[in-house]
Amino acid sequence: MKKKKLVVISHTEHYKSVEGLVIGLGSTVSEINFLADYWVEVVHVACFYESFAPKNSLPYTKSNINFVPIPPYGGKTIKSKFLILTKIPLIIKQVHKAIQGATEVQLRLPTSMGLFLLPLFAFVWSRKFVFWVKYAGNWNQKKGPLSYRLQKWFLVKNYTKCKVTINGFWPDQPSHCYSFENPCLTDEDIEKSKIYTENKNYNRPFVFCFVGRLDESKGMHHIVNALRQIPIHKIEKVHLVGDGIENIKYKKELAFLKDKIFFHGFLSKIEVHAILQKADFFLLPSASEGFPKVIAEAACYGVIPIVSDVGSISHYIDETNGFLCDLNRESYSEIIKSVLEISPDMLKEKATRLFPLAKKFTFTNYLHKLNIGIFDSLKK
Repeated sequence: MKKKKLVVISHTEHYKSVEGLVIGLGSTVSEINFLADYWVEVVHVACFYESFAPKNSLPYTKSNINFVPIPPYGGKTIKSKFLILTKIPLIIKQVHKAIQGATEVQLRLPTSMGLFLLPLFAFVWSRKFVFWVKYAGNWNQKKGPLSYRLQKWFLVKNYTKCKVTINGFWPDQPSHCYSFENPCLTDEDIEKSKIYTENKNYNRPFVFCFVGRLDESKGMHHIVNALRQIPIHKIEKVHLVGDGIENIKYKKELAFLKDKIFFHGFLSKIEVHAILQKADFFLLPSASEGFPKVIAEAACYGVIPIVSDVGSISHYIDETNGFLCDLNRESYSEIIKSVLEISPDMLKEKATRLFPLAKKFTFTNYLHKLNIGIFDSLKK
């Protein structure tokens, strides 16, 4: 039997397509499209931008999904950050209206509006619904933004008296904080990808890929330095998927790769998976992460991760199925150079051990964990 009404509150970017449809960030929209099969009504309260949509945006495909727009907020400057103060009344109004009659409500954090929505859910608004928080950031981040630290403190204290889903498995983890894999793959993705994984041989030259923002926080400077030190004959192609304000800078720095480098900008899931089907290594030397779902997508296609040891990445990736780098002690360039000397058979073995990771990040597994970890536990 379907549940009645799910409300999801997030800062997910939404736009209007050239056809006039509301479209949003593909990873979140795909998740909500999946969940809509299990509720009579799904409401997504999220940000709407009056600008062109990136290619990784998708439309809602189920008629029982309603999108409720709130004004976008945040930015790089102090002025833009403080502008949220003028938008708080409308955001509160839209959220409060949306949760009326809800049977389940999910608030996605960390985001600036969590600073005022968490106290409202904890102390002001009456709750006749199941309420849980999805904390998608780095749960173990030591020096994150002040707003993130305040939200985590509020959740650890459990003032909202709710379940919190987090990335990873941590010592002294509060009992109401539930380790969770956030979905990005369908059962069909898993089945289709097997043929690509089985047919990879990991012979030189290699195909490398990166998916994310093209900026220093995602480790682009480490990637540039590493690629400069790899003999050019060992590189077949380098695919960079994403965009950033320093895009032109990185294009100049990687021009030495000539026709081996591809700057794709944002791509749809189908286009990203087409690249992963042919790639050998996934590069992500980030300064901070929760758990990037794209690692699971790479695992689905046997793309071996060479990633930084941050967030909960080490809870899923180790020396048996990938390569972890402590950027405070190790050179990313040296690690990549050593990886390229490993035999194809050993790389194939790592990829084989990597593949089961992908199954943890399916929508089917996500729904199962919601039922046993969130809904069933809250009935007791």
